[in-house]
Amino acid sequence: MALLFFGTDPNSGGGNCPAVWVDTDTAEGPELVLQGKFVREAIRTACAVDSPPADDEGLIRIPARMVAQIRRACDVAEAADPQL
Repeated sequence: MALLFFGTDPNSGGGNCPAVWVDTDTAEGPELVLQGKFVREAIRTACAVDSPPADDEGLIRIPARMVAQIRRACDVAEAADPQL
């Protein structure tokens, strides 16, 4: 597994906080790995109207202040995948 770490929520106190990585070692190509708080059941229900999550999927919250870190991770993932 090749995980590239891009950072945590800049407003967190460190540890146990939202974070973003890119896994460059998957059969399907690079993937983002996100850590965040689980959403409330009401939000999960509302999201399921558009895209019901499978049993092995979850919905998490990521603060908007992490957009820059996620954008960098997306750029790296895109550059690492010759099919994109």
